[in-house]
Amino acid sequence: MSAAPEPTAGKAATTTAPKPQPQAPRPGQVATATRPQPSAWHGSPHIPPPSVITPAPGVPFMPWWTPPTTGAPVQVLVVGLIAGLAGAFLAPPANGVGWFLTGLCTVGAVLIHTGKPSVERALWLAGALAFLAMGFLRAAEWIFPLAVLASILCGSIAMAGGRTVRGLVFGAAGIGLAALRSVPWVARGLSRRGPIGVRPFVSVGVAVLLLFVFGSLLAGADKGFGDFLENLVPELEVGTFVRMGFFGLVAALGALGACYLVASPPRINEDAEAKPGSLRLKDYGLPVGALVVLFAGFVGTQLAVLFGGEGYVLRTAGVTFAEYARSGFWQLLWVTILTLGVIAGVARFAVRKTARDQLWLRVLLGSLAVLTLVIVASALSRMWFYQQAYGWTVLRLLVSACEIWLAVVYVMVIASGISLRAKWLPKAIVATGAAFFLVVLAVNPERVVADYNVSRFESTRKIDIDYLRELSEDAVPALDRLPDPERTCALRPLAFRHHTEDWREFNLARYTARESLERVAVTQLTCEVFYSGGR
Repeated sequence: MSAAPEPTAGKAATTTAPKPQPQAPRPGQVATATRPQPSAWHGSPHIPPPSVITPAPGVPFMPWWTPPTTGAPVQVLVVGLIAGLAGAFLAPPANGVGWFLTGLCTVGAVLIHTGKPSVERALWLAGALAFLAMGFLRAAEWIFPLAVLASILCGSIAMAGGRTVRGLVFGAAGIGLAALRSVPWVARGLSRRGPIGVRPFVSVGVAVLLLFVFGSLLAGADKGFGDFLENLVPELEVGTFVRMGFFGLVAALGALGACYLVASPPRINEDAEAKPGSLRLKDYGLPVGALVVLFAGFVGTQLAVLFGGEGYVLRTAGVTFAEYARSGFWQLLWVTILTLGVIAGVARFAVRKTARDQLWLRVLLGSLAVLTLVIVASALSRMWFYQQAYGWTVLRLLVSACEIWLAVVYVMVIASGISLRAKWLPKAIVATGAAFFLVVLAVNPERVVADYNVSRFESTRKIDIDYLRELSEDAVPALDRLPDPERTCALRPLAFRHHTEDWREFNLARYTARESLERVAVTQLTCEVFYSGGR
């Protein structure tokens, strides 16, 4: 007797149910759970599904800078430790050689980890160290904070890079942003290595104990060695601990930020074409043309002053030539700076589709730049005549150097206007600015000012001792040429300025000036104000 066919199987084969009902498992069969299929995306075709637009890990407002996928390697932790120890134990509270040594240790540790740098990066890092070297080459208090700031900017651009305005803005702040972003990166690197244990701390504690015990015994056995240790180890006070902790933290974060920039460089598209400008010739032609006419008229009057001399100024302005020069320099400096902004704005947003547009842009902006160069020359000539009447000061020397740098910038602007391509210009402006500032610090501005004023005194017997007394030890070699009583009056404030230095605060200018200052007579001489009559 044959078995009857199963009707359900036959129906299943010939009939299609809209939603098949799940069957109970047969004896001995294992039931498996199935994940329901995701529903189709029924939104706008221009908007991707939610799973696609989920933000990547990292900082939401900087999607072009993704963090590393792994934690910081042990080499990075060692770099941060070396930089932190250098900042804590080598950086002094005042300017000195310790700051250069701190920078040298930090840069060296970073380069050992990152490898051989490119030529451009090496030049920026060399500039950063050169600025730090001013901490022990120059004694002027105003130089050191500016040099440290310039060193940080050079180091940041060295590691973050940048060619365009956008890239350089990030490059200037890149080391600071990377330092903050490196904290979770370092934390992940430490957590993946598990607990450190107590053995390293025990080793450090034993080393400190041994150094303390045997160092105390050896210091008591020999006074010279004791004095050496006293100068080597800083005074341990609450303020000292706070300062050491702050400097160490800043140095460590800076080194970690540099390593972070190498491990995860930002993807800033600096080669992308800029959005075409919308300023047509009829929009900018009249304003820029009016400026060209105005500048041309001013340049014409300057030629009259140049050939007419002081007599022309007295007849037309009713003031002396020195007063005329002093009254106009700062205005001309502002004209130079503001004109640079006008040229940059028009060059960025002007339409340059046709050959006619490009020709008018070259003619108008080129004429404006050339006339501004003449204005720069006029400002420098005014400063020269002014210092001939009243002598040099540090401020006058600095603003004159700034004017010379602006003249170089305008020459580069004219060169870029010939081809209407200026992608190289922003970085060239920053690089030349850093180079000019470094040269100004390297030539020792306070000594240059003092040398000129002493030479002026030798020929005219006019000198502003009241101002020269405010200079630092940088000016001592020049002031030492003065005869008494001018020499004693100029050097006396420096002779009584005591510096309790440890070895980290060694300063070459203070060291070389010490011999001259020791010869200053300690008398009851009343120093009158030897003043030439104006500033």
